[in-house]
Amino acid sequence: MYDTVLIPTDGSDEARKAAQHGIELAGTLGATVHTLYVMDLPGVPRALSIRDDEEQVRREYQEYGERVTGEVDEMASDAGVECITAIKSGTIHEEIVKYADDEGVDAIVMGTGYQGRFGALLGTIAEKVVRLSTVPVISTKLSESEARSRFVDS
Repeated sequence: MYDTVLIPTDGSDEARKAAQHGIELAGTLGATVHTLYVMDLPGVPRALSIRDDEEQVRREYQEYGERVTGEVDEMASDAGVECITAIKSGTIHEEIVKYADDEGVDAIVMGTGYQGRFGALLGTIAEKVVRLSTVPVISTKLSESEARSRFVDS
């Protein structure tokens, strides 16, 4: 059914929940997990005085991406699931769909932001991925109590 499962991550609680689900799915199916972090760098003016700051921001995004994809890799390893990590730069939903197409993944499992009881079912990024993807997209979200506890614990 699925030989490869893509789990995009941004390090959020929602992304961790999706990673857990995606890794469980991959483990059940004997599939390989790909985890992807997309650096969505805002446009920065090219003035020489800004250039050093831009490079610093890129390094920080890269380090963060390595950390959050490393967390998913560790979760997969603990579950006995092979994991491939990747970091890309660009528009998040476009890079997720492009990566899925380029790598021939069979499904995408991603978290969606908590929108509240009367809010949208999908976060903006997840909705765009669903609309553009040529493979099935499974979205997960935090339960109301999980989302509430996140704010209480903060």
